[in-house]
Amino acid sequence: MSTQNQQQQLGKTLWNIADQLRGAMNADDFRDYMLSFLFLRYLSDNYETAAKKELGTDYPDTPADVLKTLGAFTPLEIWYGENRADVPAFEQLMRRRVHYVIEPQHLWSHIAELARTHSTDLLDTLEKGFKFIETQSFDSTFQGLFSEINLNSEKLGRTYAERNAKLCNIIQKIAEGIGGFSTDADTLGDAYEYLIGQFASGSGKKAGEFYTPQPISTILSDIVVLDGQNPAAGKRAKLERVLDITCGSGSLLLNVRKHMGPHGIGKIYGQELNITTYNLARMNMLLHGVKDTEFEIHHGDSLKNDWDVLNEMNPAKKMEFDAIVANPPFSYRWEPAESLGEDFRFKGYGLAPKSAADFAFLLHGFHFLSQEGTMAIILPHGVLFRGGAEERIRTKLLKDGHIDTVIGLPANLFFSTGIPVCILVLKKCKKPNDVLFINASEQYEKGKRQNFLRQGDIDKIVATYRDRTKEDRYSRPVPMAEIEQNGYNLNISRYVSTATSAETIDLQAVHDTLVAIEEKAADAANRHNQFLQELGLPLI
Repeated sequence: MSTQNQQQQLGKTLWNIADQLRGAMNADDFRDYMLSFLFLRYLSDNYETAAKKELGTDYPDTPADVLKTLGAFTPLEIWYGENRADVPAFEQLMRRRVHYVIEPQHLWSHIAELARTHSTDLLDTLEKGFKFIETQSFDSTFQGLFSEINLNSEKLGRTYAERNAKLCNIIQKIAEGIGGFSTDADTLGDAYEYLIGQFASGSGKKAGEFYTPQPISTILSDIVVLDGQNPAAGKRAKLERVLDITCGSGSLLLNVRKHMGPHGIGKIYGQELNITTYNLARMNMLLHGVKDTEFEIHHGDSLKNDWDVLNEMNPAKKMEFDAIVANPPFSYRWEPAESLGEDFRFKGYGLAPKSAADFAFLLHGFHFLSQEGTMAIILPHGVLFRGGAEERIRTKLLKDGHIDTVIGLPANLFFSTGIPVCILVLKKCKKPNDVLFINASEQYEKGKRQNFLRQGDIDKIVATYRDRTKEDRYSRPVPMAEIEQNGYNLNISRYVSTATSAETIDLQAVHDTLVAIEEKAADAANRHNQFLQELGLPLI
């Protein structure tokens, strides 16, 4: 089975298990359990593989029947028991090699065996294992990784015994379902992404808080990895820093990494306000093989800018990013204090209105964009034409030459909303004195619950952006003078309309045709009456 087939099949297998086991439990709640167990499986396999390599011939590669006879669950458990004095040095080595430690009794193989035998110790062991990983496995960056996983929730059962039995069932099914598949980062990571998408689909409106559909994520990623000044030159060789200001589950950042390759990005940065989704993003990074030294996810509010690394007041020391992607909550209500008007992110532009923080998110990200970088952000269409404060911000961005491209997408692409959205591409190094408009709203595949962008639709959008091409009823680079004449309104239909021109009707020709038809009908009636008269029948 090919790697791609494995990834798809594993994702479907795990989703079927989730669908069967969650019962009446809310999809969001079950998601956290399911994904955490999958994450533990990955960490454990990765750790055991590394331990076997480091210990070499000292690793007790013990067959399952011998392990059972010895009353052990994993070979590492035997080694720990026989080499207690060497354990501290070994764990110190593992922290250097794989950046974390998992004690033998907390490894997935031990947990899975407890589940298979329906041991009453499972819940207690799992709790201790999660606690150890949170507080001792990693450095302080990973504290609270499982903070939203409540193993004592009544949603699992009212008593310890009921909860333990439910967890045994869930973990046993996961272990059986995943047993025949590879556990490398690509296979397990893509299966994880598949599950996140499926859970997002099943959780309705809440899904918009943490998940960007893959086709849209691909468009943003394809765009920001291209050369900022000359996209036609192709993909950049290296991105030093990439940022997502509302990173959700981290799928957008991982998509950019996938485009650049594992060594094509210096460091990944993300910020997320929702604590559950923040933990999900950190797990997602690790599960995709991103080392803890290669990314930094901050739990906090982007609009308040409470992240120290982005709060440097000295412009010379300001953190800048080569690529910025974002899918912020649409028209989010916020309460900007008057003092924010002097904030370095908004000064000179003004504050977005309380009713819609769309431009506040945009300006926050744009402030940290490097001179050669590219920012792509998903926003509702209202930012293109609404008046008041948003008009002032939009006008200044246009006059300063920072809005490079406006891409209109079809309606009903998101789980969270059916409204059509747009992608704004911003730069500080824009060369053309125009704005490229792409009206891609008519090119998609219609689905039962939502619409989909096909690969050909994605490729056409990206190619049009890259080559800045003009195509009737699809795209056009619009001179700034024309945009100025339109009062800096960016409503896409003003510049690229998909409407077909109405057919011109010659009224005189239509009249002549009707007169001719009437004369022909009268002549036919007269001839018919002659026949009827000869036959002695009533006339018509």
